[in-house]
Amino acid sequence: MKKISQDAQDIMNDRFSHDTLIALATIDDTIPFVRTVNSYYQNGAFYVITDAASNKMQQIKKNPNVSICGEWFTAHGIGKNLGHVLDKKNETIIKQLRKVFESWYNNGHIVEENPNTCILCIQLTDGVLFSNGTRYDIDFRFNK
Repeated sequence: MKKISQDAQDIMNDRFSHDTLIALATIDDTIPFVRTVNSYYQNGAFYVITDAASNKMQQIKKNPNVSICGEWFTAHGIGKNLGHVLDKKNETIIKQLRKVFESWYNNGHIVEENPNTCILCIQLTDGVLFSNGTRYDIDFRFNK
């Protein structure tokens, strides 16, 4: 497995550096759960706005190992609750997420004042990307 090449990074940015639906898989005990989430990719991580009390966040709290897939890309990662969307430490990323998710962000789905509204960061560890007949095996841990 190789670190992410410039070609693979360009493909990742093109496919995922906007509001993109991905499948997110978590585990609860021995049972896998998968759901579709709106996400945004940046520098080896996907970001999702969600509720800290949701099943996915409770499952990630117990076991942070997750898998994702979408648009000819599959990967493993570590899920981390970055905290409340209005937390000072999240100021930069929430500005980006508001812009990326602007088509639905303020339609009542996201309530920033809710203390459970949080940012999930999925820090990728490894993945497989396909594009135009080429397979890219990526180790995201080398890109720190």
